[in-house]
Amino acid sequence: MPPGSRAFALAERMVEYKLVISERDHSIARSVADPQSAGFLGKRIGEVVGGELLGASGYTFRITGGSDRSGFPLRPDLPGARQTRLYVGEGFGFHAPRRGMRRRRTFRGNTISEDTVQINLVVDQRGPKPLAELFAAS
Repeated sequence: MPPGSRAFALAERMVEYKLVISERDHSIARSVADPQSAGFLGKRIGEVVGGELLGASGYTFRITGGSDRSGFPLRPDLPGARQTRLYVGEGFGFHAPRRGMRRRRTFRGNTISEDTVQINLVVDQRGPKPLAELFAAS
């Protein structure tokens, strides 16, 4: 890759995510940058991620959602990483003030990309140590 090429610019871009990890009774927020963040690229909502990626061996996490750099939520039923406007009624991403009301809202697809800023995770399988102990020094 020559230094002036587009591929070089994409390879040099640092991707940083804010991870919000939820357990039953509390949540932990943590930021990850390269090379840990590269393991999240291309993953979809609902996929399981190993805890070794975050330094929490024995844990498994399930991706439940997130948001992009503009604050738009990731929508699980929208394929890809594109941003689109959907005409939605009551439900995910819109709560109607009146019954039967529908609005056009902007959403991001269910795939994690460079534009994603926050990733929401839920603990699927617990490891030997508590998460608060593992991420206390971070």
